Amino acid sequence: MKVVIADDSPLLRERLKSLILSVRNVDIVGEAVNGIEALDFIKNTNPDLIFLDIRMPELNGIETLEKIKKSGSQTKVCILTNYPYPQYKTRCLAEGADYFFDKNQDFQQIREMIANLEQSHSMV
Repeated sequence: MKVVIADDSPLLRERLKSLILSVRNVDIVGEAVNGIEALDFIKNTNPDLIFLDIRMPELNGIETLEKIKKSGSQTKVCILTNYPYPQYKTRCLAEGADYFFDKNQDFQQIREMIANLEQSHSMV
């Protein structure tokens, strides 16, 4: 399974990489610091999953999510945020996000989600 991480925090990217790489058969094919770079990685690597931060420079996570879904990409989108406000969650899910996690409260659930996706991906 191919994964892209899009977050402007180097610390969060490292933390997330460690978590992702602890799951068998999962490869990180790109790291982006903004939505523009994230869209380039999707176009060039066709990942199975992308992690998007809501607040990023140049093109934020919600705008990036909208562009991913409008492009017809089959990439699953997981929103990760320090701003888990109900209005953000509602908007992201309405725009087609597959997952929405609070970086502070839900981080450990991410590994389980990746493992489940990898398992279903390997069955295909």
